[in-house]
Amino acid sequence: MESLLSDKWEVKSKHSSEELLQRWRTLCGVVKNPKRRFRFTANLSKRYEAAAMRKTNQEKLRIAVLVSKAALHFIQGVQPSDYTVPKNVQKAGFQICADELGSIVEGHDVKKLKFHGGVSGIADKIGTSTTKGLPTDDEALNRRQELYGINKFTEAEAKGFLVFVWEALQDMTLMILGVCAFVSLIVGIATEGWPKGAHDGLGIVASILLVVFVTAGSDYRQSLQFKDLDKEKKKISIQVTRNGYRQKMSIYELLPGDIVHLSIGDQVPADGLFLSGFSVLIDESSLTGESEPVMVGAENPFLLSGTKVQDGSCKMLVTTVGMRTQWGKLMATLSEGGDDETPLQVKLNGVATIIGKIGLFFAVVTFAVLVQKMIGQKWREGTTLSWSGDDALHLLEYFAIAVTIVVVAVPEGLPLAVTLSLAFAMKKMMNDKALVRHLAACETMGSATTICSDKTGTLTTNHMTVVKSCICMNVKELSKPGDASALRSEIPDSVVKILLQSIFNNTGGEVVVNKDGKCEILGTPTDTAILEFGLSLGGNFQEERQASKLLKVEPFNSTKKRMGVVLELPEGRLLAHTKGASEIVLAACEKVVNSSGEVVPLDELSINHLTATIDQFASEALRTLCLAYMELESGFSENDAIPASGYTCIAIIGIKDPVRPGVKESVALCRSAGVTVRMVTGDNINTAKAIARECGILTDDGIAIEGPVFREKSMEELLELIPKIQVMARSSPLDKHTLVKHLRTTFNEVVAVTGDGTNDAPALHEADIGLAMGIAGTEVAKESADVIILDDNFSTIVTVAKWGRSVYVNIQKFVQFQLTVNIVALVVNFTSACMTGSAPLTAVQLLWVNMIMDTLGALALATEPPNDELMKRTPVGRKGNFISAVMWRNILGQSLYQFLVIWFLQAYGKTFFRLHGSSDSDLVLNTLIFNSFVFCQLFNEVNSREMEKVDVLEGILDNSVFVGVLGTTVFFQIIIVEYLGTFANTTPLTFVQWFFSLFIGFLGMPLAVYLKGIPVE
Repeated sequence: MESLLSDKWEVKSKHSSEELLQRWRTLCGVVKNPKRRFRFTANLSKRYEAAAMRKTNQEKLRIAVLVSKAALHFIQGVQPSDYTVPKNVQKAGFQICADELGSIVEGHDVKKLKFHGGVSGIADKIGTSTTKGLPTDDEALNRRQELYGINKFTEAEAKGFLVFVWEALQDMTLMILGVCAFVSLIVGIATEGWPKGAHDGLGIVASILLVVFVTAGSDYRQSLQFKDLDKEKKKISIQVTRNGYRQKMSIYELLPGDIVHLSIGDQVPADGLFLSGFSVLIDESSLTGESEPVMVGAENPFLLSGTKVQDGSCKMLVTTVGMRTQWGKLMATLSEGGDDETPLQVKLNGVATIIGKIGLFFAVVTFAVLVQKMIGQKWREGTTLSWSGDDALHLLEYFAIAVTIVVVAVPEGLPLAVTLSLAFAMKKMMNDKALVRHLAACETMGSATTICSDKTGTLTTNHMTVVKSCICMNVKELSKPGDASALRSEIPDSVVKILLQSIFNNTGGEVVVNKDGKCEILGTPTDTAILEFGLSLGGNFQEERQASKLLKVEPFNSTKKRMGVVLELPEGRLLAHTKGASEIVLAACEKVVNSSGEVVPLDELSINHLTATIDQFASEALRTLCLAYMELESGFSENDAIPASGYTCIAIIGIKDPVRPGVKESVALCRSAGVTVRMVTGDNINTAKAIARECGILTDDGIAIEGPVFREKSMEELLELIPKIQVMARSSPLDKHTLVKHLRTTFNEVVAVTGDGTNDAPALHEADIGLAMGIAGTEVAKESADVIILDDNFSTIVTVAKWGRSVYVNIQKFVQFQLTVNIVALVVNFTSACMTGSAPLTAVQLLWVNMIMDTLGALALATEPPNDELMKRTPVGRKGNFISAVMWRNILGQSLYQFLVIWFLQAYGKTFFRLHGSSDSDLVLNTLIFNSFVFCQLFNEVNSREMEKVDVLEGILDNSVFVGVLGTTVFFQIIIVEYLGTFANTTPLTFVQWFFSLFIGFLGMPLAVYLKGIPVE
């Protein structure tokens, strides 16, 4: 089947071009129900609209920047503007309206900003404090919200159940059958009277309504699952100062006047103005498409919603929120653009299209054969020219059968089964702490052959504490509560002073007092551990910060592997402090503080002692950091770079970050599942190796390599080296990206990559599946990822892989089940029409079969939970055939059996059940064929739970949906056969006939066991 699908039916698992997405839609041709078929696919017209909006934004922003630059030259004494404060704004207690605020930031209007008194003037006019933020008075906040709006963008209203009913009715074949039913009613009542003549027509109408309501119910349930997931995706928090206290808040609660704290990797949550900060670089590409980052500071204070902080940190005053911002308008359009369709969705659309064409051909031939037989009979009887109402009803019945063959033959449910399975898996994965952002990731994760994982926070707990230090050349243990105060008494006061100055000033964290009056440390786990160490040495964060002036900050980034600050002391001296990767900072040192607390040159003996200390700490799986300082000459300016060398080493500290419980078992599980786990970290190689061995990642035949060494390798060396790499330490984001790219392209691996920092975005983007950390991850990393690991735990990644495999296998089970029904229904009706001139399965019966295999079958098989067996198989990889040889063996074996059974009943059924001479022998036989056919499908549904395993009943009772679907189908089958005969063309059966139907269905199970014993390549 897949060989029939050209590469035109292929899309990438992510970043498919609009051309690729459009191409397969065109190939679909005539679709039974476009509303359903294309519901969970990208809305390309909305995407074109969003792209046009980005282009407009880019042009607007370019003009605004040019105008503001020109305005800067002419602003000397600004002439009063003609702005007047609207009365409703004055009445609410404010001095500026939302439109004026919006025009200042969006238009980069320096002139207007100056007129309103600059940033502080704007803050006064919207009634906020630049230090304490908004007061937390509910009434005042509500008033502010009414006037300035809320920070949410307009979303399309959720569809109600009746909309799904209407969409299910858009099915072309159901509409044609509806017309047939209507004509059948008219002709039937005209010829046979009411109610007898209405039975056939009403039977078709009832079947159509049943199909429509069951389909709509399933679709509505899916939409609710996606709605819940969308809510989770939008949960974004940000640090805000309100009422003088710093707190975490949802971005949707922000109001103009809020003071927001931004740092590397954050997304700017609303339009605003820069208050204070250092080295702020903003990436505006998401809003404008412009890749060049923009420097933001006092001279260019404008921050636009939706842009991302590429470097630096700052405080921002929120001015405009929600739909008043360009980002709000863009998001409202983008949200309607939908997710890209997944490769399996497209592939199964292709399968549905090919089978649909085959089905249409058979339907036309069946109708032609039936009509030809009827005309032939009339020719023999000499009544060719006289046509009665009965003849018209027969023709109509033949047409309805032909249309219903198309209904059954076109597996419209195939692409939708993918969505159903993905929606089910995504909902369950959410409970397992994994939030899927893109549908395709769920599917691709099942094929993953390699996982490149971070160390910190993913393999380890991310709860860090300083447990060892080397200060004044002396190594001390700090694992017990009193150790730090004992250490303080041993160190000279001058060293304690410079150490605390370094700890409390050269940090991205903060010590704040919360609402309860308790001290709280904010910042990354590393910063938190060091600040905690500083406090335990008796330091005071606020006193240290006030004792000097911060002139420049160079935040930590994973390329430099260090951060630095420049301080101006009260007496006018300038000091630069740096901290970072021990061997990198130590290499930048020329002096060291010795055991007496004196600054001495760094000789070979001291270097060897400090290097040995770093190695010792690292071999104990500790993260090591070096703290250093230097005096600067008085001519230093803010625009100068912080010196890269010439420092004095103050201390080396060892931070413990324990391995997460269960990681070793998860790594072993991956290995047994044929998935290679590699550790990629920025840490010291000895620390990385110690943790990797503890986790079971680094084996005797594996290689641990450093990023700088990896970078220098030639292509030939990389080809030999990459398959053996298990640990990469001191890696830069570019090293990670290079490794992922080679694994994907050169070695054809399906790669999953974890990341938490801004610089991980390229690797997350490049990987087949990008996994961002929910706790430690920045917004930029989450934006680039396909799945967010909410608990930052490696074991959750393994759960995602298990669910990915489950999705893949579940869809395979459903395809196997549906193709069997397709083949049998097609062949039986076609051969029967050709041989006997009538079809054993009527339109109503075929509609019921269609519902069993389509909606109910998908519900039963596509929602099977994963089992541990899944992780004992090798991954499918990039080129695995979706409809495998194993599936074809099962499909053809079961189809042949079912066809033979029905053929036997048609040929010898009347003799076998002694029906000759009975007035309704044809009706009883056709009911038996229908009943046996349905039970064959039910038992085959059970067989389809396992494609290779013999025990198909294992865990069946754990899946309540499966049991429910089977029970419901049996119940309705009994009702249809025993009580709805007039509508469904059936008649009640005897106990023996029921037993025979059940037995025929059951025989499919031992047959399945036999088929599974036939080896296939």
